[in-house]
Amino acid sequence: MDFLSKARRVFEIELTEIARVSERLDGAFSTAAAALLEAVEKRGKIVVIGVGKSGHIGEKIAATLTSTGSPAVVLNSLNALHGDLGVVADGDVILALSYSGETDELIHVIPALARFDVKIIAMTGHAKSFLAQNSHVVLDVRVEQEACPLNLAPTSSTTAMLVLGDALAMVLLEARGFTKEDFARFHPGGALGRTLLLKVRDIMRGSEQMALVPPETLVREALHAMAKCRAGSAVVVGSNGRLAGIFTHGDFGRHFQNDSGLLEKRVGDCMTPQPITVRTDQLAAEILHILKTHRIDDLVVVDGDQAPVGIVDSQDLARFRLL
Repeated sequence: MDFLSKARRVFEIELTEIARVSERLDGAFSTAAAALLEAVEKRGKIVVIGVGKSGHIGEKIAATLTSTGSPAVVLNSLNALHGDLGVVADGDVILALSYSGETDELIHVIPALARFDVKIIAMTGHAKSFLAQNSHVVLDVRVEQEACPLNLAPTSSTTAMLVLGDALAMVLLEARGFTKEDFARFHPGGALGRTLLLKVRDIMRGSEQMALVPPETLVREALHAMAKCRAGSAVVVGSNGRLAGIFTHGDFGRHFQNDSGLLEKRVGDCMTPQPITVRTDQLAAEILHILKTHRIDDLVVVDGDQAPVGIVDSQDLARFRLL
């Protein structure tokens, strides 16, 4: 069996079906998005319900909505009539997923949901189904072919539901002005949170850990100051308190190859003038790009007057799990 060709066939079928669903998007999608937005802005929530594979897709859609600032909960269709309807409140929006629209569990739950002051949005492949006829808005996820060779296992249909759910979530994200900072607030413990929350001020070494020297300092004295601070560079500061340059171990190595008397020379004559700098309020994630682009190991942090206030050593990035 040619596994690769079989796999590509699955991709081709599902991509084709997603494209068809996209082409059929109409005013119903806009109406659904507007209803969801109104509910969230009025402190309501999105209640997602589905059965079987549709239920699994619903869980993912609910998770995406919640993580991007649109509160969503999953209502278990089996337990809904045994107390779980307590999660539903007037003003909520119900997002009900069922490709057939005739799932027994939903047929029993929909009338109970209709007793609340809620709007029901159906995501189904059958416009004349029970679910569609008892919903305020119908989102069409009809597919012509499942990726399953038997045309039985939910594949293209569940993918269409997932993509349509993502589309709703992303439209809401933009409509509500959801920012990177908002996203980070909801993901403080992961890599995304570290990337979006950490600022340069959070990872830099302060002035007490910097080897600060004036330009007239001898190279041997600058090296001693670097060793004392366990730093890979000396930050050279002019008489006005502003950054004049940086002298690194790399600078020392390059100059020493051609000048045996380097140790007795002024560091101002050997430093790299106008080094790359960053501000304290920049995102720490930007450091990685700067270091890679300029192929350097140390970044001087300056204030608004170009006075050095800290330094970022590339060796510290692993400690903050930014690498």
